Amino acid sequence: MTDLSERTDWIGDVFTSDAGWALLESLVDVGNRMAGQPGEREGLELVRDALAEAGCRDARIDEFGLQGWVRGEAAIDADGRPEHCIALPRSPAGEVSGEFVDLGHGLPSDFEDGDVEGNVVMVSSDTPDDFDRFVHRTEKYYYAVDHGAAAFVFRNHVEGCLPPTGSVGTDDEPIGDIPAVGVSAEVGARLARRAAGDAVTVDVDCETPEATSGNAMAELGPDTDEEVLVSSHVDAHDIAEGAMDNGAGTATIVEVANALAGIEDELDTRVRFVAYGAEEVGLVGSGVEAERADRDAIEAIVNVDSNVFGRTLSLSTHGFDDLTAAAERLSDRFDHPVSTSEKQVPHSDHWPFVIHGVPGYMVSGETEGRGRGWGHTEADTLEKLEPRNLREQAILLTALVADLADADTDVARREPSEIAAALEAEDKATGMKVIGDWPYDDDGIVVE
Repeated sequence: MTDLSERTDWIGDVFTSDAGWALLESLVDVGNRMAGQPGEREGLELVRDALAEAGCRDARIDEFGLQGWVRGEAAIDADGRPEHCIALPRSPAGEVSGEFVDLGHGLPSDFEDGDVEGNVVMVSSDTPDDFDRFVHRTEKYYYAVDHGAAAFVFRNHVEGCLPPTGSVGTDDEPIGDIPAVGVSAEVGARLARRAAGDAVTVDVDCETPEATSGNAMAELGPDTDEEVLVSSHVDAHDIAEGAMDNGAGTATIVEVANALAGIEDELDTRVRFVAYGAEEVGLVGSGVEAERADRDAIEAIVNVDSNVFGRTLSLSTHGFDDLTAAAERLSDRFDHPVSTSEKQVPHSDHWPFVIHGVPGYMVSGETEGRGRGWGHTEADTLEKLEPRNLREQAILLTALVADLADADTDVARREPSEIAAALEAEDKATGMKVIGDWPYDDDGIVVE
């Protein structure tokens, strides 16, 4: 049995380990880890080597092709006044002009009621507290496309002169339909005050070459047919170090690998670690792996994305009752707060598996406020994170993974139709259908 309840020696080893933090420093020092670019490959190699050094076997990188995107210059001109902006990844290149329209939060009703066609529209990166769900950037972008906007301006709601980034485009059409840029909260406020109703020009320059990405992976434990999948993503946006999103998650799973290697003989089930490429441009790496893997053999997924910045772990269980129960056992054992939510989170690398009914956690750090905070801006840097948090969270996740790998732990799957129904009940299906990310037919069966 994979029972660590009577052992504590491994906890001290994790709390004094430098393996995860050393990897995190190496990842942020790479610089640009944008999907399909040389820095992403360097990051994947760092993770592969760190997993091998931890004691995992068959450490490798599985490559796949990718629609690349390379940032050029971007500009907004408002009546001869240039305003600082950055292109959103997978925006098409182009220069367009139109009347400037501020649509506030960019809710569906804002587009329905606003003067959108032929104009340059701006929306905020947040969603008001009284709205019943979060409206993702990509959903707002495709509302703009569907209503005939000439260009899309994405305004950060976090102050600090930080223009946000974030991909547009879909699986079927990786490059978006209209130019898209991000502006800071301050630039957005100035545009709303000075340019409302005036003609503005948005100009985006970029390249869209064919590229190659990959998934770094390795495994521990017995060579069983079943496995527990522990994952993160290596890529990050090119404007930042990507410390929290998602160097932290990747460093954490490597620390878990180091811990489990020390008790490998006690594992009942194989544990496979996968650090995906190309998450930030549409969950490409995990989508490739979800198609390649034997999904029926996956007992559970622990996907770690954007932790460490918040000290308390936040575990989204997607309505899998046995995952909620395992999280509660973890919290009780360590007398440590763990936040859980049963809501669906369709925006990280667990999702290409969860849509099929594979039990999966989305693991992040609990933070105050809505949105990404420093994430997806140049402020996502190493000094905002603490080794203590990484080590504590690695301890908790090591125990959680060991619990899931125990032969006596059963985690029931859900029917894909149940996941589809939950998305409908949470009103998340609406946005997914607008984006083109709705994976189900009318009977709740995944369309392959």
